[in-house]
Amino acid sequence: MKEKTEAFERLLSIMDELREKCPWDRKQTMESLRHLTIEETYELTDSIIENDPDKIKKELGDLLLHIVFYAKIGSETGLFDIKDVIDSLCEKLIHRHPHIYGDVKVTSDEEVKQNWEQLKLKEGNKSVLAGVSKSIPAMIKAMRVQEKARAAGFDWENKDQVWEKVLEELEEFKAETDVEQPNQKRVEHELGDLFFALINYSRFIDINPEEALERTNLTFIKRFKHVEERANENGQKLMEMTLAEMDVYWNEAKELERSGK
Repeated sequence: MKEKTEAFERLLSIMDELREKCPWDRKQTMESLRHLTIEETYELTDSIIENDPDKIKKELGDLLLHIVFYAKIGSETGLFDIKDVIDSLCEKLIHRHPHIYGDVKVTSDEEVKQNWEQLKLKEGNKSVLAGVSKSIPAMIKAMRVQEKARAAGFDWENKDQVWEKVLEELEEFKAETDVEQPNQKRVEHELGDLFFALINYSRFIDINPEEALERTNLTFIKRFKHVEERANENGQKLMEMTLAEMDVYWNEAKELERSGK
C-alpha cells in the first residue's frame, strides 16, 4: 500500500509542476481537455479489444492523468480537489453497496443492479434512465437504457420473445423499403427499431453488440487491406478491377485467417 500511495503522490507532484512550468499544461481548461479525454477513452477500449496488457496499462495511465488534471484545475478555482473527488467516490460506493457495508442481503448480480437503481432514485434521480449520458454513441446508449430498464423490472421474459420482436421489426423495415417511393423518415424509424431489437437480443445471449461490431470492423479492414496489397503486387488498380477479381483476394484473406496466418 505504501508503494501505491507514494506512486500516486509522485503523480500529483508532477501534475503540480507541469501546471506551473509547462506552457501547454498551464493553458488547458476542463473544456479544452474534454475532447482529448474522449479520445483517450476510446484508445483504452481499443487496447482492451486487442487484449494487449502493455497498451491497456499505458492507456489507463493516460486516462488517470486526465482525472488528476481535472482535479488540479478544480483545486485552482476552489471548486474541488483530488481528495474531494476520491472521498465522493468512496462515499458513493459505500452507499450503493449496502450488501457489503450494510445489512442488505442479495443472491445475484441482478439484485445488486436493482438495488443500485433504487438507491439512485432515492438520491434524487427522477428516472432510472437519468444516469444515461447524452453524449455516448447510440449503440452503447441503447445497451445502457435496456440494462437500466431491466433493473427496474421492465424487460422481456426470455430471448425467444426478443427474437420474435427482431423478426417483426425486420418485416416492418422491409415493408417500408419495398415501396416505390420510400418515406425516408419512416425507413429511418424502422431501421432504428430494428437496431434496438437486435441490441436487445444480443443482451439476452450475453454478446456485447458494440464489441461484436468493432471486431467485424477490424476484420473487414484487415481483409480489405489484403485485397489492396495483392492488387498492388499484381500491378492492378482497385477502381479498374471487377468485384469478382477482388473477391479472389478477399477469399484469400479469409483462408489466411482460418489457417491462423
